[in-house]
Amino acid sequence: LGELLLDRMKKFFQISLVLFLMSVSCNIVKAQDFALKTNVLYDATATINLGAEVGLAPKWTFDLSGNYNPFVMPGGKLWKHAMAQPEFRYWFCDRFSRHFLGFHGIGGIYNIGNIPNNLKLGKMDFSSLTDYRYEGWAVGAGIAYGYAFILNKHWNFELEIGVGYIYTENDKFECIECGKRLAEDVPFHYFGPTKAAINFVYLF
Repeated sequence: LGELLLDRMKKFFQISLVLFLMSVSCNIVKAQDFALKTNVLYDATATINLGAEVGLAPKWTFDLSGNYNPFVMPGGKLWKHAMAQPEFRYWFCDRFSRHFLGFHGIGGIYNIGNIPNNLKLGKMDFSSLTDYRYEGWAVGAGIAYGYAFILNKHWNFELEIGVGYIYTENDKFECIECGKRLAEDVPFHYFGPTKAAINFVYLF
C-alpha cells in the first residue's frame, strides 16, 4: 500500500505543479501577479505548509498549496499527512482583492490515529481515531468562498471556507504501537467541508 500511495501522490503533485508552471508561463510575473502565503490553521498544528498564487487574467488566479506533517505529536498522537490543493479562483473585484470563488482539487496521503475526540461530521465518525489508526489516500474536489483583506501594498489577510466531495481508501489498524491490520483498502465517500484557511499573503 505504501509504494502505491507514494506513486499516486507523486503523480498528483506532478500534475498540480505542471498546472502551476503553465499558469506562470502564460503570464509575465510582475507587481500584483504573484503571491506567497501560509495558512495559520496548519501552522497551529505544526504542519509545514506553503501556498503560491499567480494571476491569469484580470479576475482569475491559480493557487497551489501544499501541506506536510511528518511529526508524532505529544502523547503518541499521529496527524501525519501530505496534501496538495490546486485551485482556480474567480475574483469579483480586482484579483487579490475582496470576494472570490475557488474551484479546488484535493489529493493526499495520511497516517492518523490516537487522537481522542467525539467529533462526527455527517457519516464520518472521527471518534474512531481515539482507538484506531488509519493509513490511506484521498482525492476530491470542491468549491469555496473567500475574502481577501488588503493590509498594505504587499500584505493581505485572507479567509476561505469550502465544501465538496472526497473519495478515500485506507487500512485500519488496531492501535498505534502494535500495528495489527483490522481492515484493508476500505473505501469511503465523504461530502462536507474540504477547505479552511486563514492565510497571511505576501504580494510581489
